[in-house]
Amino acid sequence: MRRFSGRYVLAAVMLLCSIAAASADDGAIIDRWYSALLVADRSELTELLADNARMKLDDIGVIQTKQDFIASIDEWQGAVAGAEIRHRIEKSENGQTTVLACYDFPSNDTLMRETFTVAAGRITASTQTAVAQDCSAY
Repeated sequence: MRRFSGRYVLAAVMLLCSIAAASADDGAIIDRWYSALLVADRSELTELLADNARMKLDDIGVIQTKQDFIASIDEWQGAVAGAEIRHRIEKSENGQTTVLACYDFPSNDTLMRETFTVAAGRITASTQTAVAQDCSAY
C-alpha cells in the first residue's frame, strides 16, 4: 500500500478549502445581487455584473447585455416597488450557482429558477426560468 506524504494531504486540504471559500464568496455575491435588485440599486448592480455579462430570460427568449440590463432598471424600479424577493441557493459548484427565487409582487408572485455564473467576483452570466405562477412551492 502506498503512503501519501504530508505535502500531498496538505495540498488536497488547501484545494478543498479554496473551493469552499469560492462557493461562499459566490453566495455572498448572490445575496448582494438580490438585495440590490429589490431596491433597483443601479450602482450595486453595475458593480456586480462583469462588463461582458449576459442575462438570459428563457421564458421570453431575450438575452440582455449588461448595458441592456442596466438600462431597464428604471422600468424595474416601478415593478419592484412594494415587492419582496426571497431566494435560496439550491447548489453551487464550479463557479455556477443555482437559486430558487420567489418574486412576491403586490399583485402577484412567481417562482423562478436562476443560474448564475460567477468569475473573479462578478456575475458573468445569468439564466432565468419560471418554475410556477405562484410561490407555494418555495
